[in-house]
Amino acid sequence: MTVTAVEAPERPAHRDPNVLRWLGAYTASMVGDSIYFMALAWAAARTGSASGTGLVLAAGSIPRALLMLGGGVLADRLGPRRVVIGSDAARAVLVLGLAATLVLTAPTVGVLVAVALLFGAVDALFLPAVGALPPRISPPGQLARIQGLRGLAARGASIVGAPLGGVAVATGGPTLAFATAGALFALSLPLLLGLRISPLPEPVKHGGTVAGDHEERTVTEEKPTARQDLVDGLRYIRRHPLLGPLMIVIGLSELGFVGPLNLGLILLSEQRGWGAAGMGWIVAGFASGAAGAALLIAVRGRVPRAGLVMCLTVLVGATGIAAVAQIPSVPLAAATAAVVGLFIGLAGALCGALVQTVADPAYLGRVTSVSTLFTYALIPLSYPATGAAIALWGTGPVYAVSAAVCAAGGAVGLTFAALRRAELPR
Repeated sequence: MTVTAVEAPERPAHRDPNVLRWLGAYTASMVGDSIYFMALAWAAARTGSASGTGLVLAAGSIPRALLMLGGGVLADRLGPRRVVIGSDAARAVLVLGLAATLVLTAPTVGVLVAVALLFGAVDALFLPAVGALPPRISPPGQLARIQGLRGLAARGASIVGAPLGGVAVATGGPTLAFATAGALFALSLPLLLGLRISPLPEPVKHGGTVAGDHEERTVTEEKPTARQDLVDGLRYIRRHPLLGPLMIVIGLSELGFVGPLNLGLILLSEQRGWGAAGMGWIVAGFASGAAGAALLIAVRGRVPRAGLVMCLTVLVGATGIAAVAQIPSVPLAAATAAVVGLFIGLAGALCGALVQTVADPAYLGRVTSVSTLFTYALIPLSYPATGAAIALWGTGPVYAVSAAVCAAGGAVGLTFAALRRAELPR
């Protein structure tokens, strides 16, 4: 009689100690990020220069956008865990060093700009690497759950980080807030060092060649340069039947979503007389909807027809964006924002899970750097354009155009049959 071995079921991500270590490190880093940015804003404001404050807050986005693709190359060459550990260690040293400096002297615009530039450069290494870690610490069937847990951690970090940073600033000024942020970055290090990392699968060899997904290289070929790795990664994305369309969806949906829900919401609240409190309720509505989407993915672990559902949820969320500018009351606007957060948050989680599922692990750092570049490069670029457009045409038309751009992301995604039929692993 033949005895058939039965595979043990996968351990759910929320019960996997390895995933929980990663989640704890990620959460500590995200809370530290939130506190750092609040401390930076307060320290810049205390310099007494409005233009200097704006310069300090904008400085970090420049190296982040310029170096993001290089960060993806580095993550693939050195391994994502090594890059994440180095990034968090560098952020801890940088921010704790700034806290020590502020004990001795008052902050100046020059010092704060230098710190913001360095922090942005390190962020450009951290973001692609942290996004490339999940497939190396968990089986493919749990990647959607990990995206949900990551979304919950990000929302929770915003909820906890802002009040904690405010208390730190009120108690000990920016110095204490920077020290707290640095301590949180340092806290992530022992958790990251304890991660078990799965090795990359061996490339398939055919008589003297190593076969990749789209091209072949001879086994004896010299190790490619960083530039060659970058070009190879971009070519891989362009030729991939799913990753190329996913990048288009990410780019368009972020372009249409970011401006209205950030700078646009401030201007809309001023025009309607809702004030800061009204805007706070609308932001809270969006955050609660996004947290609900993250919780849904974390619990379910898998959504059937993930590619189709992702595109459709982008379309529904875009409709909500247009509606926010037409609503006269804060409660109704907050409820609409919650719907937008739910659908856009669900689309984002599914998109992230699909990217991590279909990308070759050897390319995942570069793939993540491209998807992250859209978010972190488009945000600073869209703010001036959104503000100028609202000054010319008002909030209603600008929200409508932004919603159309966001919807175009979902609509374009639906034109790709491979994306419509895309499924997450069981």
